[in-house]
Amino acid sequence: MPHFINVILPIPLQRLFTYKITQAEVNFLEQGMRVVVPFGKSKLYTAIVFSIHKEAPTAYKAKEIYQILDKTPIITAQQFKHWQWLASYYMCTLGEVLRAALPSAFLLESETLIVQNSLFDEETILSDDEFLIFEALQHQSDLKIKDVSAIIQKKHVVSLIHSLLKKGLVELKESLYQKYKPKFEKYVKINKKYLDKNALNTFLNQLKNAPKQRELVLQFFTLSPKGNKSIVAKKLLEKAQSTAAVLKVLETKEFFDIFYEQIDRVQFVNDIVKAKTLSKSQNLALNDINESFKIKDVCLLHGVTSSGKTEIYVSLIQEVLKQDKQVLFLLPEIALTTQLISRLKAYFGSTLAVFHSKYSLNERVEVWQNLLENSDKGKIIIGARSAVLLPFSNLGLIVVDEEHESSYKQFDPAPRYHARDVAIVLAHIHKAKVILGSATPSVESYFNAQNNKYGLVALSERFGAGTLPNIELIDLKEKYKKKQMNGFFSDVLLEGIKNRLAENKQIILFQNRRGYAPIVTCTSCGVVPHCPNCDVSLTLHKIKNNLQCHYCGFHEPLENKCKACNNPTLSTQGFGTEQIVATLQDLLPNVPIGRMDFDTTRGKYAYQKIISDFERGDTKILVGTQMLAKGLDFSNVTLVGVLQADSMLNFPDFRAHERSFQLLQQVAGRSGRNASKGKVIIQTFNPFHKILQQVKAHAYFEMYAEQLNERCQHQYPPYLRMVKIILKHKNPTKLYKASDWLGKSLNLTFNNTVLGPTDPPIPRIRNLYAKTFLIKFSKNQQLKKSKLRLLKVKDSFMAIAEFRSVRFIIDVDNY
Repeated sequence: MPHFINVILPIPLQRLFTYKITQAEVNFLEQGMRVVVPFGKSKLYTAIVFSIHKEAPTAYKAKEIYQILDKTPIITAQQFKHWQWLASYYMCTLGEVLRAALPSAFLLESETLIVQNSLFDEETILSDDEFLIFEALQHQSDLKIKDVSAIIQKKHVVSLIHSLLKKGLVELKESLYQKYKPKFEKYVKINKKYLDKNALNTFLNQLKNAPKQRELVLQFFTLSPKGNKSIVAKKLLEKAQSTAAVLKVLETKEFFDIFYEQIDRVQFVNDIVKAKTLSKSQNLALNDINESFKIKDVCLLHGVTSSGKTEIYVSLIQEVLKQDKQVLFLLPEIALTTQLISRLKAYFGSTLAVFHSKYSLNERVEVWQNLLENSDKGKIIIGARSAVLLPFSNLGLIVVDEEHESSYKQFDPAPRYHARDVAIVLAHIHKAKVILGSATPSVESYFNAQNNKYGLVALSERFGAGTLPNIELIDLKEKYKKKQMNGFFSDVLLEGIKNRLAENKQIILFQNRRGYAPIVTCTSCGVVPHCPNCDVSLTLHKIKNNLQCHYCGFHEPLENKCKACNNPTLSTQGFGTEQIVATLQDLLPNVPIGRMDFDTTRGKYAYQKIISDFERGDTKILVGTQMLAKGLDFSNVTLVGVLQADSMLNFPDFRAHERSFQLLQQVAGRSGRNASKGKVIIQTFNPFHKILQQVKAHAYFEMYAEQLNERCQHQYPPYLRMVKIILKHKNPTKLYKASDWLGKSLNLTFNNTVLGPTDPPIPRIRNLYAKTFLIKFSKNQQLKKSKLRLLKVKDSFMAIAEFRSVRFIIDVDNY
């Protein structure tokens, strides 16, 4: 009787696909192993075995699998359970979850190869470019697409390949290629026969006329006195100041044996130090958390900035490690991992592993494999949101630091999950505990804690002798009126900066906008350069001397004249981090100034360098965007300046006020983190705004009560659930018709609880126009049934031929 497997393909299709397997493959295959399968006419994909059965598909004839890639599963049973919940809750496919979870190095893909048709013999019908390809195939058995592009020195070669196929010169075939390559370290050891002293002395005498070889041998014994240890070849050559050629000669003479061992690309030295002693308030908080964990799986730690939450996490991690379990430490920003790694590696050494997008594919694969093997190298995982999708097998604790951060939400592509919520479900599957930490918890999390769904522990004192900083609001209207502004700096802020510099202290300046200026305008005709692909103005980046779109990446050089009227009357409006640095360098020419934003942190080690320079005091002033607000710890910072607080308050979103409070409170928390009193100066055109007054008073509970009341009145989370639908298309007329049809259908299905269709704040991005809908589901409504009804509406929409080209995006819990 034939056997079959259902597999998950890394493509956005709702169903699983069935393939035929032999009896031998039945005996070998397990759920979670990778297989290569044919799909479509000629494509090959890496798929994950989901189930093995004997039921043949009825809609199509099952193909045979192409290849088995693993000896053991690379996906755990708990992961499958987690993936199924993710796909169901966030209304996406298992294929999309697979694509997001698995490092792409695991996903073998087929590559189109161009081979010559052996029957072709009509060279005269070929064009010049085609003849170049023909000539190349005389010397090579096949060519890749990129090879063809390089040969004819053109980017677009599809039409040329079609022409070659038509004329019968070439054929196409698919070839699998592997992305992951293990890293090997070269080791040196002495041939066993030379461990005998007499044999060794005899050999050394033979090297009297080869001083470099003799020196290399002697240096080996300084690293391994008894000669019985293997030494890293690179280390040995550095110690002896020798070369690989000399080592090769000694290998040829059979004195040294050379061998290779696979190693991890990222390793932390095991130089463990004792954790800090907890203060009285920290000890009380730790005991309260442990008591909370006896009856609840999730505990919210509401600790003010610089209260020492990390040291409490360390104590909790130590207890979990004693039980030989794994720990996941989630952070909202990659910049935070830089500081935290340096702190945690001192406590936990080589048990620490890091997983985020700045690490290479190969490095991420090694973390995955260490977790699968339950290795000591991966007991503690520090990572950004994607780390929640790793293959944990023995998870004991999840720490979600700065749980309020919007960076935990994945917006594009699917699955559009929130890492905090996904972490809580992951912990439930593993019967693990979750600690949510924040100085400014999200309204939803605090609401859950207040309603006894989570445990709640407060830590209201700063660690040591520190106190919360004084916050001063500066009225920009008054300062401009009285001409007390120097560039973007009020006299109060500038004086504060100079005073802190005189005391050898450091300053952080916050402006949540990168670039030099967000708008360039012509003062003669009023024209503002716009992106040709998006409905936004181009941002000036003066260092590169170009105009950039921060949505699609389009850029063009900055010209001295207006393109519309040809007058040299260009002016800038607004300011970003780049302009702040330039202005400061004019005002304080001898002060080292750093900048931390998306533009300066593109490189793998860029975060590390900026933070290290500031920690050492090589940089006195650090200017940055919201990256600075997320839990960074600088002990010498006593002044934080917010250049303009108003833009955050006026964002069209029901969480704008909450997020403004959180961001400003977190930025303020970077000041005065040791015994020195900190100060925060916030410049604003509206100093009497209720949120700014609450920030000034550190009044979290007042903000929380006010926001909760507003959301209750206007029906927003946490009192109900929300699903956002986005339609996208390049043709605005077709999009209008599609959104009109969908609006009517949604209102019929959900009884007028639908808001929309509306234009998003930016109606067109990357030449795609968008329309949005918002569906509100009450808490007593069965969400699962409502989602099934929504999927039926989507299927009906996609069944209409005219609308098939319209992108239909569902974003559950879009906030």
